[in-house]
Amino acid sequence: MAWFTFPADNLLCRCLGISITVWFTLLFVFIIMPAVLGVSFGIRSFYMRTLLKIFEWATLRMELGAKEKNQELYKPYTNGIIAKEPPSSLQQEIQELRGSANSLRSEPEFEMADIFYFCRRGVESIVDDEVTKRFSAQELKSWNLLTRSNYNFRHISLRLTVLWGLGILIRYGVLLPLRVTLAVTGICLLLVLTTLVAFLPNAESYLSEKVHLMCYRICVRALTAIITYHNRENKPKNGGICVANHTTPIDVIILANDGCYSLVGQVHGGLMGMVQRAMVKSSSHIWFERSEVKDRHLVAKRLGDHVADKTKQPILVFPEGTCINNTSVMMFKKGSFEIGCTVYPVAIKYDPRFGDAFWNSSKFGMVSYLLRMMSSWAIVCSVWYLPPMNREEGENAVQFANRVKAAIAAQGGLVDLIWDGGLKRAKVKDVFKEEQQKLYSKVLVGDSEDQMEDKRSEDGTPEGDESSKDPAEGQ
Repeated sequence: MAWFTFPADNLLCRCLGISITVWFTLLFVFIIMPAVLGVSFGIRSFYMRTLLKIFEWATLRMELGAKEKNQELYKPYTNGIIAKEPPSSLQQEIQELRGSANSLRSEPEFEMADIFYFCRRGVESIVDDEVTKRFSAQELKSWNLLTRSNYNFRHISLRLTVLWGLGILIRYGVLLPLRVTLAVTGICLLLVLTTLVAFLPNAESYLSEKVHLMCYRICVRALTAIITYHNRENKPKNGGICVANHTTPIDVIILANDGCYSLVGQVHGGLMGMVQRAMVKSSSHIWFERSEVKDRHLVAKRLGDHVADKTKQPILVFPEGTCINNTSVMMFKKGSFEIGCTVYPVAIKYDPRFGDAFWNSSKFGMVSYLLRMMSSWAIVCSVWYLPPMNREEGENAVQFANRVKAAIAAQGGLVDLIWDGGLKRAKVKDVFKEEQQKLYSKVLVGDSEDQMEDKRSEDGTPEGDESSKDPAEGQ
C-alpha cells in the first residue's frame, strides 16, 4: 500500500513546489522589482478602472431590481440628522427670539426667551453634533460590494448575489494572501536592509533613502494603493516641516512612497519597536520616551535642532493628533508651528468607494484594521502638495496653524472645524464654555464688554489659545 501512495504524495509535493515557485516568481517580477526600480506596469490603474465599471453595472442592477420590487434602494443620505439653518451669530438669534419689543428698550437686560436659544443649541449638539460623526466611517451613496457596507443589496437579484460571493472569494482567497505576503516582505526587507546600511557610514544617506523608498513602495503595493500626486514642485524640502490631515496610520506610507521623511513619535515595544529601532539606525528619526513627551521644551528643542540641520530630511507631523474620517480637518496643535521654520502643507483625500481608510482606534485594533484594509478592494487617494507657508509678522502660532489648516481643508474639499480632535476621548474644555458665556455677556452688558476685548487684543493676549500641546502628540 505504501508503494502505491508514494508516487501520489511525490506528485502532490512537486505540484505544491511548482505553485509556490510560480507564485513568488510573479511576485518578484511584477511587484517587487517595479517597487525597487520605482516604475509601474499600470496593473493597478487597470484594476481600478475595471472595479469602477463593475460598480456601475452593479448599481444599475440594484436600481432595476429595487424598481421591480417597489423597494427603497438607498438609505436617506443627508449631511446631518436634523436640518439646520444657515449659521448666524448668537446676538442675531437672540434678537430674533426677543422680537421687535426689545428694540424699544434703552438698555439690554436678561429675558426668559433667551433660554430657548441655549436649549435648542444643546439639543442639536446632543442629537447631531459636529464632532462625534467625524469619528465614524464615512457613509456611501451606493454599494461597493463589500459586506461591511452592503445594506442587504446582495439580496436584490441572483446576479448580484453571485457577484458579491465572487468578490469575497477574490478578496479573501487571492488578494489577502498576496497582500500579506507583500507586507511581510516589505517589513522584513526594512528590518534587514536598514541594519546593513548602518554599517556603511559613507553611503548611509543615499542608501538609506533608497532602502526606505523601496520598502515603502512594497508596502503601498501590499494595500493595492493607487495614489495620485499633484503639484510635486511643492514637495517638502530639507529643513522644513510637512504637516498633513490625518485619517489613518498608513498616511505615513502614502506620503513616504513619494519621498523620505523624518518621523516623530513615541517609542513603542514589540514589532513596532523593532521597526523603529531599525529605522533610526540608518536615518534621523525622532523617537521620544513616554516621560519625555510631556516635556514641551525638550520636544521643541529636538525638533528645532533637526530643522536647523539642512542636510536632514523634512519632518512629517500630523497636528490633529488623532485620526479623522476624512470628511473634515480638526484643530491643529500649535507646537509644530512655534519652531519658526518653513511649513509644507499637504492635503490627503481618500476615495471611500474602494475601501474605508479611516482607522477607528476605539473600535478596531491595529492588526484587525490592517486586515480590513488588505481585504478591501483597494486604497485610492489623491495627495496635493501646497505651496510652502511661513509665519507672518505679528502672527502667533495659533493663527498660523489655523491658516495652514484652512488651506489644507480648502484643497482637499474637507470641512474646516475648530474643535479639538482630543474630544474623541476627553470632555469639552472649559475654554469653549467660557467663550459662549462671553458672547452672551456681550448681549447683556453691551459695548463695555467689547471695549474690554479690544483692550485685551491690543495687549497681545490671544483668545481661545487652547492648542497648547506638544508637537509630538500629533503622532
